[in-house]
Amino acid sequence: MRLHALEWGDARAPAVMCMHGVSSHAARFRRLAERLTPRFRVVSVDLRGHGESEWEPPWDLDTHVADLLETADALGIEVADWMGHSFGGRLALELAARAPERVGRLVLLDPAVWVPPPRALEIAEEMRPDESFASPDEAVELRVARAPLAPRALIEEEVPEQLELSADGRWRYRGSRVAVIAAYGEMAKRPPLERVTAPALIVRGEETEVLPPALVATTRELYAGELDVVDVPGGHIVMWDALEETGDAVERFLNES
Repeated sequence: MRLHALEWGDARAPAVMCMHGVSSHAARFRRLAERLTPRFRVVSVDLRGHGESEWEPPWDLDTHVADLLETADALGIEVADWMGHSFGGRLALELAARAPERVGRLVLLDPAVWVPPPRALEIAEEMRPDESFASPDEAVELRVARAPLAPRALIEEEVPEQLELSADGRWRYRGSRVAVIAAYGEMAKRPPLERVTAPALIVRGEETEVLPPALVATTRELYAGELDVVDVPGGHIVMWDALEETGDAVERFLNES
C-alpha cells in the first residue's frame, strides 16, 4: 500500500524517509524537515492505521515494511536515509535488516528497539478505552499536561491538525486504536539488531522510559554496524522536548557521515 506522505525540499536531493511512532502522524517531523531541506528531500509518511493512510489490517512488521518500500518506490526513491521515532525507529531497524540495499543511514529518535512483553501488554491494555475530546482545545490541554517539558507552541501547532470530528460530536485523533494496540505486540518481538549494518545514530531523551541505559548497552553490543548514541534533555518525544539539540545531532550525523 502506498502511504500518505508529506514532502519538503528539492525532489532531486538525497532522500530522508521519516516514520512516526504510534498515535502520531507524518507532520511530527515538520520542524526537523525544515532544518534538513537545504540539503535533503525529506518525506514523512502516515503509517498504516494512522492519519490519512488506509487503516485496514494487517498491522504487523512485515506489512509496515512492505508499505514503506512500496511508498518509496512510488516516489522514485531507491536508496534513502531512514529516520524513525519510537515505533518508527523499530521499523527503521526492521527495514534495514530486510532490505539493506535500500538504506544509507539510520536516525533513530528515542526508538522503541524492544518493549518487554509484560510492559507491552500493560500499555496495550491502557490503550483499549476510547479517548475523545469536547474540543481541540481540550485535547491540547491534556497533551500539555502529559508532555510538561515540551514547548506549548509546538503542541498547539501539531495536535489540532491530528484531530477529526466524529459523528457523535466528539474530537478524536485520526488513527485506529486497534492498530496502535497491535503495534505493541510487534514491539514485544526481539529486534534483528545483529543483521543491521547501516551506520546509525540514536538520539535518546535523558528522562525516557522507552530506551533505558541497559537496553542502550544491549543495542550497542548486538548492533552489527557503527552506532552512535547522543543524549538530549527531556523525555520520549525528543522533537518536542529538545528540538534544537535533536536537530543539531541529526544534522551533524547526516552532514558528516
